Amino acid sequence: MLRWYAARMAQRPLLTSSITTATLFGAGDVLAQQVVDKKGFDKHDYARTGRMVLYGGAIFGPAASAWYGVLQRHVVLKSTAATVVARVAADQLLFTPVNLFCFLSSMSIMEGTDPMEKLRKAYWPTYKTNLGVWSTVQLGNFALVPLEYRVLVVNVVSLGWNCYLSFVNSKA
Repeated sequence: MLRWYAARMAQRPLLTSSITTATLFGAGDVLAQQVVDKKGFDKHDYARTGRMVLYGGAIFGPAASAWYGVLQRHVVLKSTAATVVARVAADQLLFTPVNLFCFLSSMSIMEGTDPMEKLRKAYWPTYKTNLGVWSTVQLGNFALVPLEYRVLVVNVVSLGWNCYLSFVNSKA
């Protein structure tokens, strides 16, 4: 399976990461609705799942792929440890705040609600939770995982994270 994924990433990296990310964002929302909210499929909000799929595939997948390439090329320090720490810091202090802003505001716009209200309610608590979860994940990701698999690692861990994001988004 990893060989198949690596071959697809080598041939069409943007398309592969977009499809993978869209699929896992949707799966995270299905988990949020079915496992956390316990809605049952008769009350499942398919439009909500569609919004998550759209955001994952059209925004997060391409953005994360480009971002990891930028980090790989431009954040290179004298030691491996310093490079990894600098990449995690850049990821959590530059990419994450922008991505979280885009996620919450675009979800709100697609839902027809007030983006400023959603950002006011959900941004800081979600960002703080993100720092606790993703700083550790990204330390391992940047230290141990080859560039071509980093979005995949993020997507797999994101299955749970996207479940959380979907839950936060629906409650904000």
